[in-house]
Amino acid sequence: MNRTGLFIALSLSLVIGLLFGVYPELDLKLAALFYDAPTRSFPLKLNWLAGLARDIAMWTAWGLAAPAIAALIVKLVRPDRPLMMSGRAIIFLLLTLLLSAGVLTNLTFKSYWGRPRPVLVTEFNGDLPFVPWWDPRGGCGRNCSFFSGEGATAFWTLAPAALTPPAWRPLAYAAATVFGATTSALRMAFGGHFFTDVAIAGLVTFLVIWLAYALIYRWSATRLTDAQVDAALTRLAWPGFRLTQRWRGREVGPKPVV
Repeated sequence: MNRTGLFIALSLSLVIGLLFGVYPELDLKLAALFYDAPTRSFPLKLNWLAGLARDIAMWTAWGLAAPAIAALIVKLVRPDRPLMMSGRAIIFLLLTLLLSAGVLTNLTFKSYWGRPRPVLVTEFNGDLPFVPWWDPRGGCGRNCSFFSGEGATAFWTLAPAALTPPAWRPLAYAAATVFGATTSALRMAFGGHFFTDVAIAGLVTFLVIWLAYALIYRWSATRLTDAQVDAALTRLAWPGFRLTQRWRGREVGPKPVV
């Protein structure tokens, strides 16, 4: 998560955005590689092995997030106990996952950016006109194509990769990138997304992770400590914990000074 990575991501964003903005037909040509004209379908969409690979990819991403989710839940239920893992790691992993694969995709763009998926456009036996990535006026009403939620979830694995030991980090970044690209290629093969949908999903996710890492770990003005996160969660959860203990006939006293 250094400046070189940021420069590469911004450069790719500019190149892809301009290239596919000026020549939007490139999206159709890439999608056509997975389309079978005689059957008028995307054959891999019906392949059970490919479907299983898609499911495994999502299970893998959520499996990487599971320890942070579990540690947060345990802390909120038992704020009298220390966190089970690094507080900064919990905030970093869950915040980036929430923003990249939740808020920015499903709650924002996919809900209000009406770009139809490949399977829905007339070029691939659908009934909606194709629109380029930059045009939100497509005919899709909900759960639209731009940009890919599963692509963002897969590329989110760059976040846990950023927390690996420095010696292993380049390998972890490479593995996360391959994982994200492979999962995104599957979405294209199923006719679920155009290239720009998955490419921009990966780039946006990287930028979210880069900024969150800088805020939490790098920049001195905003840098957090694990103790600060633990203390903040204790203060947040203590009133509910104290009330619950009272219902059970126990008095735990006022919130501890942390």
